[in-house]
Amino acid sequence: MAYTVLARKYRSQTFDDVVGQDPISKTLKNAIETGRVAHAYLFSGTRGVGKTTMARILAKALNCLTSDGPTTSPCCKCDSCVSINTGEDIDVIEIDGASNNRVDEIRELRENAIYRPARARYKIYIIDEVHMLTTQAFNALLKTLEEPPEHVKFIFATTEPNKVIATIQSRCQRFDFHNINPKQVAEQLKSILKKEKIKYEDDLVLALAKMANGSMRDGLSLLDRLISTGIQPLSVDLLEDFLGRPNAEKVQTLVEKIGDADAAGTLTATEDLINTGLGEAQIVDALTEQMRDLLVIASAGVDTDLLILTADQKERAAELAKKFDTAGLIYNITALEKLRWAVKNSDTPRALLDASLLRFALSEHFINVDELLARSSGSAAAPVKKKLPVETKPATAILSIPTRPTEPRASVVPVSHAEPMPEDLAASWPEVLESLAKRLSPATTSLLAGSSPKDFVGEILTIEFAATAKMQKEMCESNGRSDQIAEALGKCLGRSVRLRFTMADAPQADAGAERIPFAERQRQILSDPGVKTVLMELGATVTGIEEE
Repeated sequence: MAYTVLARKYRSQTFDDVVGQDPISKTLKNAIETGRVAHAYLFSGTRGVGKTTMARILAKALNCLTSDGPTTSPCCKCDSCVSINTGEDIDVIEIDGASNNRVDEIRELRENAIYRPARARYKIYIIDEVHMLTTQAFNALLKTLEEPPEHVKFIFATTEPNKVIATIQSRCQRFDFHNINPKQVAEQLKSILKKEKIKYEDDLVLALAKMANGSMRDGLSLLDRLISTGIQPLSVDLLEDFLGRPNAEKVQTLVEKIGDADAAGTLTATEDLINTGLGEAQIVDALTEQMRDLLVIASAGVDTDLLILTADQKERAAELAKKFDTAGLIYNITALEKLRWAVKNSDTPRALLDASLLRFALSEHFINVDELLARSSGSAAAPVKKKLPVETKPATAILSIPTRPTEPRASVVPVSHAEPMPEDLAASWPEVLESLAKRLSPATTSLLAGSSPKDFVGEILTIEFAATAKMQKEMCESNGRSDQIAEALGKCLGRSVRLRFTMADAPQADAGAERIPFAERQRQILSDPGVKTVLMELGATVTGIEEE
């Protein structure tokens, strides 16, 4: 007897057997029970998630011969159910949309649809990959699809619903099949391995489920390939030897070297992965997956259900996560996604890969936005940190500007060894700023340049910025800088301080003065030393200047 692959042998037979698509199964069962079965359905989703399987189950439920009418529990034993399972039923016609996409074939379908089924209740047309039909073929189907004979049902399946014309979609009930959770795939694989009486290691199932990428059929196909090796018990090493899965330990070593800012070690670890037969794009994919796990740990903790890892893998990943901050991981992942497409289309992918990974490893040698602003104002640049300890002040590597001014933030500071309160705060403000420079970073101090105290009522000190310094005001209000400045000012002034930031009124233009042309103002902006510094250091280009 010919061998039947696992994907066919263990295809779901009833609604309750379908893995990972419970909402769709329940909806279709309710439609059958209430007699509200539509005349046309559109099943969309990625490959191997159960679209054709669900179509066959629905066909069996409508045509099961052991029931007096449509049933939610087909027997799977009558002639109709057995024939539908094998795709040979005369009343359930399965059509491949890729090879039967011409208008003549759809016209033939339309002409045959008027005839009643030979033995079943309904004549059911299942068209797979329906998006492959031509526009003319779709148009030929429109009228029949909108008002089909009462004995006809249509079930369309597609992986690209966006290519199905809107007039077809509007005539169907659409169900979107989502990717299957790796844990559900793993449970199904365990069940099948037990039924097949094949020995395996526990770590294998989870790794195999992740490789399936949400597709049950892909997971079963990969399992078939492993079983074909004839090696038992099935182990994770087989995934690396026969399926090309990157060596997890070597990927973690590469991530560790990047986190340690070890340039030589990063290149060596990359070479080790290349020597295992991996391509540059595969290494990028493996790194992206590993960085994502670290990001989840950094954001939600190691015990979160978002991680699909074994206990040992979680412990190792938790140690690696300590070498990165969240902002750095976010940057790395987005940069890796861009790198993936670049290495696939480059004549020198290895050079691109090495340069990008060194960029991650040596990130503390690159400058951030606050440092650029500090340089543009003439302040000394503070060293840039790759990873800030938890107990330090908030990192300023990410510039966050709110869309609207935030409420004033306050910080009440217990003061010891306080300096005397100046008699005239406005006159002494330059000296106060010099004192602040000893307690704050140069970048934060530079934001206060050009500001002035407006009033000091009780504990609330109002600091006013010039009308042209809107960005400096908003940066002082963001990322916890208000608290830092209030704390430093409290120590300078010898009392508790709460801050409020305001903007000075814009100067009124002289009605008789000639207005500077917008083109000239653009030239002045682009000539500003601060703007030039930012553009040069970031390699950026101005795409537009808007006038408020």
